[in-house]
Amino acid sequence: MQQGKARKMVAVSMLSSIAYLLMMLDFPFPGLPAFLKIDFSDVPALLAAIIFGPLAGIAVEGIKNLLHYGIQGSMTGVPVGEIANFIAGSLFIIPASYFFRKYKTIKGLSIGLVAGTVLMTFMMSFLNYVIILPAYTWFLNAPQMTSGAMIEMITAAIAPFNLIKGIIVAVLFLVLFTRLKPWIIRQSQQA
Repeated sequence: MQQGKARKMVAVSMLSSIAYLLMMLDFPFPGLPAFLKIDFSDVPALLAAIIFGPLAGIAVEGIKNLLHYGIQGSMTGVPVGEIANFIAGSLFIIPASYFFRKYKTIKGLSIGLVAGTVLMTFMMSFLNYVIILPAYTWFLNAPQMTSGAMIEMITAAIAPFNLIKGIIVAVLFLVLFTRLKPWIIRQSQQA
């Protein structure tokens, strides 16, 4: 029991470190605002969620964002971007973990990744309208965006960004999963 718990803690720590490093290799997507950057840091969190369960994936998301805020800081002084990244990543990995752990097939994983992409896109659009965009206004002392401007920003940039990011990460993870499937299945049975 203790050995399994220690193994899980070490794996989550390692995957969190890898996720943080991948988060630093972000890049803007052409045609979208430069502050919306794609990274592949959700891949290690997905791996943790599939092997150890959704809480392990959420832990990787949390540790990755704490490391990012602690090391690189935030232009607002408050980790608004890191909180948004944590929520988006968690919304993305939970359905993927659930469907894979329920069906243990590539089809189940694919359904979960599609569900995660859709959930992340819609929920982040809503949360950006209600909380995240107003928070940037408050902490940067910027002029308040009108409701119309926020809706335009969400429909023209934020929703497409989350959809594109979800698709890219899902395809990358499916390719990685097909290569590592025997190892992942073995690890999830030991967890």
